[in-house]
Amino acid sequence: MGQRGNYPGDGRGGYYEDPLMQGDIRKRKRKKKRRRWLFVVEVLVLLVAAAALFAGAQLYRMDRVKLRDILVNNLNLSGDYRNIALFGVDSREGNLDYANSDTIIICSINEKTKDVKLVSVYRDTYLDNTDGHYRKATECYAAGGAQQSVNMLNTNLDLNIEDFVTVDFNAIVEMVDLVGGIDMEITDEELTWLNGYCEENSRVTGVSYVPLSSAGYQHLDGIQALAYCRIRYTEGWDYKRTDRQREVLGKILEKAKSQPLKVVSIVTEMVPNISTSLSTPELISLATGIMSYNIADSTGFPFNQQAANIAAGDCVIPVNLAANVTQLHSYLFGEENYTPSDTVQQISNQIISDTGIQ
Repeated sequence: MGQRGNYPGDGRGGYYEDPLMQGDIRKRKRKKKRRRWLFVVEVLVLLVAAAALFAGAQLYRMDRVKLRDILVNNLNLSGDYRNIALFGVDSREGNLDYANSDTIIICSINEKTKDVKLVSVYRDTYLDNTDGHYRKATECYAAGGAQQSVNMLNTNLDLNIEDFVTVDFNAIVEMVDLVGGIDMEITDEELTWLNGYCEENSRVTGVSYVPLSSAGYQHLDGIQALAYCRIRYTEGWDYKRTDRQREVLGKILEKAKSQPLKVVSIVTEMVPNISTSLSTPELISLATGIMSYNIADSTGFPFNQQAANIAAGDCVIPVNLAANVTQLHSYLFGEENYTPSDTVQQISNQIISDTGIQ
């Protein structure tokens, strides 16, 4: 309230505002407002810290597999690259150890630019499985898990992969649902197969689904996105299926980047459906850095190939492996005229001898 006194210039008595008192009142109000904001910030920091601690605790529960006796090639690259193997296993019982890896993706991260390149190794590619046999790449995981599959990639492709992440059907469903679904263009040919796979996916995961009623631009939930990833009986066959898988991964990354707080939910929810060699700090670093990553390009391997029915079954034959490895190193690392190792040359010659395709 004002202080008793005369109004300036009019000679009347009454109350007027003391400028000094008003200034003091304003200062006190500003201090109270600052304290309220500080309190809000402190609460937010505590909530974020609690979420991080919870996520960290969940991550420690994740299935960890330490890779031993891994062949790691010294690539002598001019850039700073980190290569991680991504496996999607055909598991219907939650077993991530001994199932075929229907999805095999080399994720190559340029640590300087944060550009990511994805290379799908076709599941039926005829390669040295590192156990004395030449078989389809997909069978390697069922025979020896991630360890043998990573060795297979490094041995046949002259790579230096030291880490992997393996997921099952449920992980894809949860990832897509947690980011709120993804938008995809569905063709008439894909529609029938997508709905058919949705029925099987629902039985395997226990998650209900709604069939798509038409082709065109559609918003897919987790079950539908998983079905889209599994389609391989349309034009393009398994080659096209790997395109779909990489496309879905790209869409998930886009949605996650637009809502980074969802990353914590994704990590904590997916723990039971992931197996990895990455440490908790490494996973947290990758998750918190998601905003800076950009999928620059993706492709399938081998670049040049021929389908053939041989003793190992219907296979994808590299034409030839050594030439494909040279092209792979150019694609991933910008290495021109890369000379494959003696090991790759020997494997390439053996594939030619086995198949007659060169």
